[in-house]
Amino acid sequence: MRVLQWTALVLIGLLAAVGPVRPANSQTRLQTVEIASKTGVHAFAVELVDNDTDRAKGLMYRKELPEGRGMLFDFHRDQEVSFWMQNTYIPLDMIFIRGDGRILRIAENTEPLSTKMVPSGGPVRAVLEVIGGTARKLGIAPGDRVAHPIFRGR
Repeated sequence: MRVLQWTALVLIGLLAAVGPVRPANSQTRLQTVEIASKTGVHAFAVELVDNDTDRAKGLMYRKELPEGRGMLFDFHRDQEVSFWMQNTYIPLDMIFIRGDGRILRIAENTEPLSTKMVPSGGPVRAVLEVIGGTARKLGIAPGDRVAHPIFRGR
């Protein structure tokens, strides 16, 4: 009986430590990001994450991400960054964006659950994550302009 009680206490403690799986920064309303490409202007409803805790969690543990949705990681200043896909179950396009709002690089269809680092390839202010294949499907490319209040020269 004592073993059963101990096991129950350990399980309760683990569940309390993990907490509910929910979107990072879930209290924040969705914001609009627009990307002007050769094929037109494409709008995304995004969660803005701008602190270390929310950036570290990102889209981990999500089982789906609807088309037209995403997450915008704001680093507040231009810097080189690297991402990984640990605990991320869906393929993503990572769109690395400079402080002036221009796309520097796109890592397409990143591998779910991978611990391989995905570097920005230069200083960026932000990273937009969208469902894998979106950039190619919409014709989004390096050099395209991203509009959101965090970027200079919007």
